[in-house]
Amino acid sequence: MLTSKQRAYLRGIASTYETIYQVGKGGVTEAMCKDIAEALRKRELIKLKVLDNSGWTAREAAEAVAEQTESEVVQVIGNKFVLFKRNEKEPVIENIPKAK
Repeated sequence: MLTSKQRAYLRGIASTYETIYQVGKGGVTEAMCKDIAEALRKRELIKLKVLDNSGWTAREAAEAVAEQTESEVVQVIGNKFVLFKRNEKEPVIENIPKAK
């Protein structure tokens, strides 16, 4: 579970990131979640977008993808959301504030 300080730190980093995945008409699929899990392993922090024709809200899609990829939702704004999953073996993002 992320603390508010950790979430704020990660939101700041994610603000410069480009969207790398889109949830479209097909919704959240198992194959898509496998790709997202692989991206999370390499990057730790990714930004995704929910298209208008998907029938999903950004919050619904974020929670569904986070559950399937065992990651955490950092933020949901409009039709975009950010996910984070720590890679313990090869951390990419340094200086994340420690949880108390």
